[in-house]
Amino acid sequence: MTSLDFYPPTLRPWLVRLIQWNAGWIARWLYWIDLEVAPEHLQHLINLKGDRILLLPNHPTFHDPVVMFILSAKVKQPFYYMAAYETFDNPSTMFLISAGFKPLHRLAQSGYVTKGLRWLLQQLGMYSIRRGLADRPSIAQTLALLTEPACHLVIFPEGGCSFQNDTVMPFRSGGIHMAFQALNKYAKTQETIPNLYVVPVSIKYHYTDETQPIIERSLQGLETHFGIIYEPDTQPDDYGRLRAIAERVLSTIEADYGLTPPDSLHQDWNDRIHVLKHRVIEACEQQLSMTSAPGDFIRERVYKIQHRLRTQANAVDQQLDWSYSLVEKTMIRLLNFDAIYDGYVGTHPTPERFLDTLIRLEREVFNIDQPPPKGHRIAQVSIGEPYNLKDRLDEYQQERSATVDHVVAKVHAAVVQDLEVMSKVCQPDS
Repeated sequence: MTSLDFYPPTLRPWLVRLIQWNAGWIARWLYWIDLEVAPEHLQHLINLKGDRILLLPNHPTFHDPVVMFILSAKVKQPFYYMAAYETFDNPSTMFLISAGFKPLHRLAQSGYVTKGLRWLLQQLGMYSIRRGLADRPSIAQTLALLTEPACHLVIFPEGGCSFQNDTVMPFRSGGIHMAFQALNKYAKTQETIPNLYVVPVSIKYHYTDETQPIIERSLQGLETHFGIIYEPDTQPDDYGRLRAIAERVLSTIEADYGLTPPDSLHQDWNDRIHVLKHRVIEACEQQLSMTSAPGDFIRERVYKIQHRLRTQANAVDQQLDWSYSLVEKTMIRLLNFDAIYDGYVGTHPTPERFLDTLIRLEREVFNIDQPPPKGHRIAQVSIGEPYNLKDRLDEYQQERSATVDHVVAKVHAAVVQDLEVMSKVCQPDS
């Protein structure tokens, strides 16, 4: 297996400590982020410093790994991180272009910078996973790490960004299943079974700057693109303007795939979004002679198609009824809008939800993969009660799938609940 197929972690504790000492100001300078975590929550991790821990955070933005690294600095413990293979394929995009410091964008074009960043990520404990596939080297690496004493491993169980500050997508079961497998190895060799804790982590961002000028600039930029002009006395409020832009985006995407029935403007938006997502993913799979199992998440289906596009580009191009570029863009669109639904802003129109939606629309309209931050943010982190998988090992050995599903549901519910608590605390009238 070559390094191009899998990037293993080569963690250097001295280098991790060095960057941890400077993590706070680096995150503030490059990504406009400061971390906020309650001392009693931090104590959950400090108390388990010598134990094996699987940290399972939600994944609302591309900057969540940065937040988790700052958290590692707070507990003075190196973490390992499972990361999408694309992070290593083009780390400059993730860590330079997505930074708020624009002069770094030019550096991202350098191959030397890409190689250097890839090396650095591995030294900090990051390793690759090919999402949507049975990545055997990555699975073997995960199992090996989970048997190491005091290993703290971060896996984002949503499988990708939701792009929504208050939404938690369904959790994938792979991380918890591998943790049980690691414990099961000790049982098979009649060794003492160690503790292995699953820890739910909730990440929520709050803008500290005045957001109205930021929202106004984004709305004006999108309205200019679509030629939306209002008479002085007819301009709707910001939410009405947002919906008008979203309608244009949705209609444009529907037209790209020939989904423009005469009555489409009178259909429920959530129905239109559902039909659009499922028809285009099915069309892509049909063109590539691929099948998916009932219940497969769209996200996993997209990752499989993206892998086919990357590894069999020449053969794939001859199979397609659509252009290669349209299929490629379709996959990006599906990931961008995977968690979106009508009402996300309307039911609770916070600045963060407004900007979540505007950023997603800008990614689509202006073809921006990694948008820089809109303003300085506080990343509020809530660390849930640790859950010792050793206590469920007997049950896992009797009924694996049901036990894993139960733990996944428990951790997911804990993350959702903590996000809801943080949302209530941050409401102006609280």
